[in-house]
Amino acid sequence: MAITSANQLELLQTAEAVAREKMIDPALVVEAMEESLARAAKSRYGAEMDIRVSIDRKTGKATFTRVRTVVEDEELENYQAEFTVEQAKQYMENPAVGDVFVEEVPPVEMGRIAAQSAKQVILQKVREAERDRQFEEFKDRAGTIINGVVKREEYGNVIVDVGAGEAILRRNEKIGRESYRPNDRVRCYIKDVRREVRGPQIFLSRTAPEFMAELFKMEVPEIYDGIIEVKAVARDPGSRAKIAVISYDGSIDPVGACVGMRGSRVQAVVNELQGEKIDIIPWNEDQPTFLVNALQPAEVSKVVLDEEAGKIEVVVPEEQLSLAIGRRGQNVRLASQLTGLDIDIMTEEEESARRQKEFEARTKLFMDSLDLDEFFAQLLVSEGFTNLEEVAYVELDELLVIDGVDEGTANELQARARDHLEAQAKAALDAARALGAEDSLIEFEGLTPQMVEALAKDDVKTLEDFATCADWELAGGWTTVDGQRVKDDGILEPFDVSVEEAQNLVMTARVILGWVDPADLEAAAEEAEGEISDEEAGA
Repeated sequence: MAITSANQLELLQTAEAVAREKMIDPALVVEAMEESLARAAKSRYGAEMDIRVSIDRKTGKATFTRVRTVVEDEELENYQAEFTVEQAKQYMENPAVGDVFVEEVPPVEMGRIAAQSAKQVILQKVREAERDRQFEEFKDRAGTIINGVVKREEYGNVIVDVGAGEAILRRNEKIGRESYRPNDRVRCYIKDVRREVRGPQIFLSRTAPEFMAELFKMEVPEIYDGIIEVKAVARDPGSRAKIAVISYDGSIDPVGACVGMRGSRVQAVVNELQGEKIDIIPWNEDQPTFLVNALQPAEVSKVVLDEEAGKIEVVVPEEQLSLAIGRRGQNVRLASQLTGLDIDIMTEEEESARRQKEFEARTKLFMDSLDLDEFFAQLLVSEGFTNLEEVAYVELDELLVIDGVDEGTANELQARARDHLEAQAKAALDAARALGAEDSLIEFEGLTPQMVEALAKDDVKTLEDFATCADWELAGGWTTVDGQRVKDDGILEPFDVSVEEAQNLVMTARVILGWVDPADLEAAAEEAEGEISDEEAGA
């Protein structure tokens, strides 16, 4: 094909047609044509030449030019695309390094191979432009609901036509045993949009908690308007779910608004989620109150919250236990997800027995450690004393309020408690040294002798060993294995060391050893504070 003999406007018409079909900018198609023509020209004139093609956007005329750049003598490498200042004087007046010389060259005759190559270049550029357009269109739609049409199923994954592209609904993102046939309509939540080598990948979900929240936003105008807010969602997809809502208008009941007249609003969501049962719960800033709501329909007798550990104990009547736990633990599991707390459920009888056991254990501790009779030890426990440290270092006035305790008795109690604690510390220190604990660890501020002994038993015997520990190894934590939360015991967990305290201890050890620059820590802390301030300002 010869460019000179072709209808010059045909190039522009072709570009317009392709751009309209693929919904991309016509200029991108013209640029692809220019690149393909330039590649064909290079195969005719030589690959080392810098041949460029410009297509007039109005007339469609293609102009072929050869570009040469002026370079230093010692930098001359490509004699076809570069020349020295001396050589350039034949073509230019007063040439300088960096100047370019452009001359027009005759158009090329495009043979079959060159035409095929040009076609591939154009197709590749069009595909890239189409992918960029798809990514730009969908990147801001992540977190929203989209309607699509099922195209096909591959290995359990459903490929969905979403209009301007294809999206994937993976098998683990489908509700229960959902199955789809080609041309079925499906509504999904856009979970993620990623730019990958093979093009933008749009990942859909029907099991995400956010999907339910978005469905309620579509069905409940008050949520869409911001009068009611969905604060938390927990789902067992296809089976049961709990959603916590709050109203910012005192005259509107958030639960009633979400249920709708005769349950019409919530039923629309239930139908979309394949009959998933939904408990709508009023949100409350007070965690124990919120948890009581979350465990509905079970009735709760008492709630004991341990904020530091992020755990909560719930006491229920014997006849309510199975209802509170739910089938296969479903009710308590969803309540835990909703509140973000580890929930321990027990009956009133179990809680009473546990409290009695704790009372007896503390009584025995005071009897054995302080050489007290049972009655006096029980008095201490009844007044809320739980360990020797509290007795040894509490203000004297707190001991004097106990019936029968005068100043002399209080001083004697504290002296005995301190003596016992010192003896325990010495025994622990001797045991730690016997296990091989070094002075660098023993003298490290923040570790008690008992902690050092526990570390030595776990083969942490030097400050270097301690500095290599992870915070969860010291404080303990939870990991998820096959969907189940599994407890990881920490070396210092018996001493009530939190994850934050463990982090501080480890970082202090690393600073002492010179592994970490204190200035870097300060900079990181300031940066974190700045991010928090920005978030608060944005909120």
